[in-house]
Amino acid sequence: MNFLKKYFSSKPSKLSLTEDPIVQLFIRIAIPSSVGTIFQTLYNIVDTYFAGKISAEALSAIAQTFPVFFIIIAMGVGISIGITALIANALGEKKDKEASYLLAQGVILSIAVAIIITIIGILIAPHIISTISKSTTSLDLSIDYLNIIFLGSVFIFIQMSVNSSLNAIGDTKSYRNVLIFSFFLNIVLNPLLIFGYGIIPALGIKGIALSTIISQFVGLIYILYKVSQTYLINYLYPKCFIPKINIIIDLLKQGLPASFGMMMISVGVYVILYFISQFGDMALAGYGTAIRYEQIFLLPVLGLNTAVLSMVGQNFGAKKINRINEIYNKALIYGCGLMFICAFLIYFTAEYAVGLFTDNAEVLKYGTTYLRITCFMEPIYPIFFISNALIQGIKRPNIVLLFTILRMVVLPSIVLSILIFKMNFSFEYVFWGLLIINWIFGIFVFLITKKIIKNQIIKYSN
Repeated sequence: MNFLKKYFSSKPSKLSLTEDPIVQLFIRIAIPSSVGTIFQTLYNIVDTYFAGKISAEALSAIAQTFPVFFIIIAMGVGISIGITALIANALGEKKDKEASYLLAQGVILSIAVAIIITIIGILIAPHIISTISKSTTSLDLSIDYLNIIFLGSVFIFIQMSVNSSLNAIGDTKSYRNVLIFSFFLNIVLNPLLIFGYGIIPALGIKGIALSTIISQFVGLIYILYKVSQTYLINYLYPKCFIPKINIIIDLLKQGLPASFGMMMISVGVYVILYFISQFGDMALAGYGTAIRYEQIFLLPVLGLNTAVLSMVGQNFGAKKINRINEIYNKALIYGCGLMFICAFLIYFTAEYAVGLFTDNAEVLKYGTTYLRITCFMEPIYPIFFISNALIQGIKRPNIVLLFTILRMVVLPSIVLSILIFKMNFSFEYVFWGLLIINWIFGIFVFLITKKIIKNQIIKYSN
């Protein structure tokens, strides 16, 4: 019991991201973040499981909403990354008061963006989904799901922006606790809201969306409480929440490229879904199911991504560039090494894993095919995540945006158009094409990132 109490203790111990041993910081920041992300992915798997219990069309609907839903995530994560980077830089420069002001302005910005995204999203989502779905039933289910998500998105945005301050000081335990609790809450809410009970009506796929919004609201209350326990609250006054154009512009300069970069991932997923849709709704369902399983294996890398962003941000503020280089090298060694192991696990468990979600033979075939090709991409993914985190931490977000546009949109659109439309290749060649793109571009990103670090070392050694 003492171990559990210590593990789930939400009061963050004082970390020095500029002084403590790097491996120790990876453990103390990345592991809680990874554990939290495991439960976030399990949360999505629960949604997929219960969507499958509704119908195969509902399973397809959940899969094809991903590009639109990801717009919300992209804007929220982008703003969060911008806030984290700027707060971490301010803390590295010993400017605690400025860090608190950035947090307050970040909250105001996130609310404004949530309102805009909700209005635009409700208007354009049907048009986007209709280009993917060939089924009216599946389209209607997708819209039912997305409308509720958009209306409750303000809770998602505020939670992400407030949690960014905790990430900046190295506290990833609090958000881990939120994600663990949300997972178990989702297990209860999903069947209750989908199928109904007593006075609670059966909402179908709308119940999955409503469960997500309720979980986000509960998590927001907890995150607000945790921030109130940190030293950032010492300088957080009501006047800090009065919009300051210059600070909001700084946040937008840092956050918008990250948001657009994340949106380009959404566009990239849309591109992939478009090509997969040429093979029918069951191909979409197989891909959507399999990708949820694949995400489990990316979680340790996402934890490293969070750790690298926080550590690089503070060390860049403190002008410790050699330490930043060491952080990058060690993160890549651990990340790529771990993903080699994960690649084997994905390959040999592919058919069994997809079979947990569906007994439809066609969906099973498509999902298994995807996993047994994409497993060869796993070892290169850490280069993208960790390089992007480092570049964000040194306040060069436009480079990340350029990388993402090229890797996720431009190259796949060109290569897959040739393979599928010009050469009439089959379903699996969508992913063989992506495999080649990712490996070639991954090596390119690594070389560019090392060049950026070298330039920073020269700059601050003079």
